[in-house]
Amino acid sequence: MFNFFRVLFSPIIAILDFITKYFKTIVFLTIIYFIFAPSNEKLGDSDNYANLQKIELTGPIMDVSKTLEEIQKAKDNKNIKGILFVVDSPGGAVAPSVELAYAIKELKEIKPVVVYASGVIASGSYYASIWANKIIANPGSMVGSIGVIMQGVNAEELMQKIGISTQTVKAGKYKESGTPTRKWFDYEEKQLQSVIDDTYNMFVSDVASARNLDVKNQTIFADAKIFTSKQAKEVGLVDEVATLSYAQSSLMTLADVKDPVWKKEDKFDKFMNKIISEAVSNVSMNLVSGLKAY
Repeated sequence: MFNFFRVLFSPIIAILDFITKYFKTIVFLTIIYFIFAPSNEKLGDSDNYANLQKIELTGPIMDVSKTLEEIQKAKDNKNIKGILFVVDSPGGAVAPSVELAYAIKELKEIKPVVVYASGVIASGSYYASIWANKIIANPGSMVGSIGVIMQGVNAEELMQKIGISTQTVKAGKYKESGTPTRKWFDYEEKQLQSVIDDTYNMFVSDVASARNLDVKNQTIFADAKIFTSKQAKEVGLVDEVATLSYAQSSLMTLADVKDPVWKKEDKFDKFMNKIISEAVSNVSMNLVSGLKAY
């Protein structure tokens, strides 16, 4: 019985455990980072002088509201001539990944966007990046995993052992599809598979369209395969295998910027947003069910 309630309240427990375990550490590191963190980029004294901007996408993709806000501001800022989108993410939920992809597609129509894969650019994070003018991957990056997954537990035996059963009143044959209280019926699994297949086909179709690939060859570049940067270039998923400085130079060329001044990033806000977003995303990815490009 205790284990059942532990599972039931695990989302609350996970959040409280994170807060109690890491709060003092976060505060301490925040102060140290804010005071002593060096800046290696040429930054303008004011946004009025900046002509290039870097936007980062790190960690699991769940809530992308802040990233979308950054994209919109870059889109509206006439002084910004180009955007470097730095990605290090294993993917995440399908809907926000698609939202980012089309936000970048709209941004690209106005000013050039270069994606730099600094670590992992896979599944949902790759989907988010496909419409950029260029995708440049660090030589050590992992790329691809073009696929969709939906998972769920079967707690039927556990519930039987502790003497718990469910009571359900429903309307609609498929209303319990994906339930964790029993094994899924064949017709439920078939219907869920159709959803997965349709989403996967959308993913592959968009990648093929954005990257000028033949969708008929999807087993070569998709099928949830993971590639090294070199392999990804060979199958057409990235344009170049190079370093961050090369990605910056490429953006300068595309944006026709000879004297680059990068938009200043607030180090405190950036650090805190990264800590909070990664914590929330990791908890959410483990506890929330649904379609994932992950």
